[in-house]
Amino acid sequence: MARTRRKHQTDRTEVSCCIKYLVFGFNVFFWILGGAICGIGLWAWTEKDTFTNLSKITALAFDPALIFILAGGCMCIIGFCGCVGALRENTCMLAFFATTVAIFLITELILGILAFVYKDWLKKTIEDGVQKMIVNYRDDPDLQNLIDWVQADWLKCCGQLSYKDWESNIYFNCSSPGSEACGVPFSCCKRTNDVIQNRQCGYDIMLSSHDKDRDSVIYTTGCIPTGEKWLNDNLIPVAGVFVGVAVLQILGICFPYNLRSDILAQREKWSYQN
Repeated sequence: MARTRRKHQTDRTEVSCCIKYLVFGFNVFFWILGGAICGIGLWAWTEKDTFTNLSKITALAFDPALIFILAGGCMCIIGFCGCVGALRENTCMLAFFATTVAIFLITELILGILAFVYKDWLKKTIEDGVQKMIVNYRDDPDLQNLIDWVQADWLKCCGQLSYKDWESNIYFNCSSPGSEACGVPFSCCKRTNDVIQNRQCGYDIMLSSHDKDRDSVIYTTGCIPTGEKWLNDNLIPVAGVFVGVAVLQILGICFPYNLRSDILAQREKWSYQN
C-alpha cells in the first residue's frame, strides 16, 4: 500500500507545475481586473442612482457603466473558473475556461471579417450611434465624460461630422432659451496656455459673427473623420495590440487544455494502477 502511495505521488509530479501556476496566476490577475471593472460600473450606477430607476439605461443607446458591469462580470466568472480549475485541477472548469476563450476569439474574428466586408454599414451605424450620444449628452454623466474625453483629450474634435452636429442637442440648439444656445461643449474648445481656462469659450460659437475666429477657438472637424485619420496614422500600433490580444487568447486556450490533458492522463494512470 505504501508503495502504491509513493508511486501515485511520483506520478502526480508529471502534471506540469509551471503550466499549472502560470494558468492560475494569469487568471488571478484576470479575476481581480474583472472585479475592479465591474466595481467601477456598479459605483457609477450608484452615483447616478440608476438602481432606483432602471429605466434610465433604456433611454440611452450606449451606457458606459453598463458596459463596465457586463464586461467586468464576464471577466470575473471566466477568471474564477480558470483559477479554481488550475489550482484544484478541475478538468470541467478548465474546459469551460478554454472553451469560453475560444468562443470569444472566434467571435472576434467573425466580427472583424464582417466589419471589413460591411464597412460602409458599420460606418453608418457608428455615425448614428455618435449622433444619439450627442443628443443624450446631458442625460448621463458617464456619457458626458466619455464624449468630453474623446473631444478634448483623444481626438481633439467636435461633434459627429462637424461642430454643427451639436445643434441637435436641445441645450446647444439655437432655439434653446438657455445660455448655451448656439454653442458647443467646453471640450470642443482649443486649450490655451492660460492658467485659468475660459469654460464659456464655446458659447454662441455657431453664430455667424464668429465665422472669422471660430477655427482658432474650437475644433471644427467632427470626431468621425478625425477618428478615421487617427486610425490610418496609427494602423500598425493598433494592429499590434489586436495581434497581441489574439496571441494571449490562443495561449489561454492551449495552456488550460494542455493542463487538462495532463490531469486526465494522470487519472487514467491511477485508475489503471488501482
